[in-house]
Amino acid sequence: MGGILDFEIRFPRSHVSVAEMSATSGAGVADIREITHTAEIPVLRDGELSWRLAADAAAELLSRTGTAPAEIGQVVFAGSGEWDLPFWSPAAKVAAELGIAAAHCFEVTNFCNAGTTALRVALDGVALRGGLVLVLAADRLSRMVDYTDAGSKELFNFGDAAAAVLVGSAGVRYELLHTAMRTDPSWVDYYFGDIRRDRVTIRRGPHREGLATAYVRNFTALVDETLGALGAKIDDVSRFLINHGDRRMHERLLRTLGIPESRSAFNYHRLGHMGSADTLIALRDLETEGALCPGDLVLLATSAMGFSWGITALEVAP
Repeated sequence: MGGILDFEIRFPRSHVSVAEMSATSGAGVADIREITHTAEIPVLRDGELSWRLAADAAAELLSRTGTAPAEIGQVVFAGSGEWDLPFWSPAAKVAAELGIAAAHCFEVTNFCNAGTTALRVALDGVALRGGLVLVLAADRLSRMVDYTDAGSKELFNFGDAAAAVLVGSAGVRYELLHTAMRTDPSWVDYYFGDIRRDRVTIRRGPHREGLATAYVRNFTALVDETLGALGAKIDDVSRFLINHGDRRMHERLLRTLGIPESRSAFNYHRLGHMGSADTLIALRDLETEGALCPGDLVLLATSAMGFSWGITALEVAP
């Protein structure tokens, strides 16, 4: 089928501290730390652009793998749709920067589920026409957080990162075995963008009970669907990596599924929620630690405003 040949991560140069968040919002440091779990989070500051971060990751990736720009048939940029410029293609901008002159460049918008959605789209393209696809996952989440609003503190853990993923059918390091995704549109208006001080900021509608339960219910159903399709059991899952939106929900989901925390990854002590890059950051950490073996089944659990959930099954190649 195909899968991931290699990938690269990039972080911005700047950070925002909890002390800054507290001073700006008026919310207490302890209250904010209950959400961030860390003292500072990597974020884009003025002058830093998400497409540039993605381009830097992609340049390193193509160089390391010896991939020529002409070998790339598609460039897919995944994120929230709030790009560095309005009415603009970050996929095409990165392609121009890298000298990729004849690829189809387009965007996939599914918020923090967009990265794995783009992987599925990329594999469909590889199956139809062969060749290589460059998937870029980057966003400007922190730039849409209103740190002056204490009522938005649930979003203060939003950070920024970029991932570049090379997808193909030969020489894969992680075979993509299965994807299962769904959206519950009844939550569509719970979060939305608002224009404040000439920029888009994220707002939450009136508080509504049940979102944490919806997370667990939908993730559990998608895990069951995925394992059923693979003829596998929960004990066959070597690693369960989830994006870092809410640590309490992360822990609750693991308990519900019966997966020990030792088979997941917790980066809350050093990073916030880094958008679609969360699960790839965790995967890279496992590589660095030498914690993966050929044949390991890795599930990526991703979720997004809207609200969408996804489970992507990868197998570590020999």
